[in-house]
Amino acid sequence: MFVSAVLLGASGAQTRPDAPSPKAGVRFEQTTLPTHKFWDKKNAWLFAAVGASRTLDYFSTLNMRRRGRSEIFLTNDAVDNHAAFAAIEAAATGVSIGASYLFHRYGHHKLERWTSLIHFGAATTGAVRNYCLETAHPTSAPVGP
Repeated sequence: MFVSAVLLGASGAQTRPDAPSPKAGVRFEQTTLPTHKFWDKKNAWLFAAVGASRTLDYFSTLNMRRRGRSEIFLTNDAVDNHAAFAAIEAAATGVSIGASYLFHRYGHHKLERWTSLIHFGAATTGAVRNYCLETAHPTSAPVGP
């Protein structure tokens, strides 16, 4: 720049703007994307649907156990303890909402919604399956002589 200023004169010299220096700790340019609030109407309905499907799963599993069938994901002892099983179902709903929040927090808004949709679908499918199973009829022992 000094040479061009001397050759062209101070009035004719063109100065090149300096490149902006990167800020400390920032590795990339952050852009603001249009976003939504986490507890918007759509998420509230999705979370309510997940809670309702987990409730349906709770009652369908208890019905299945009363009809003599065994639980495949949990132990029968966990399901037969109704308070513990209700806590497990509530915790599963909480984990689903927590996973949705993590996706929301890091900008994965489609995955945020899909988490609830898939959980709702899987829990509802499991509940329908439980109600569709046939009752397990105990085999009677042969009557002795």
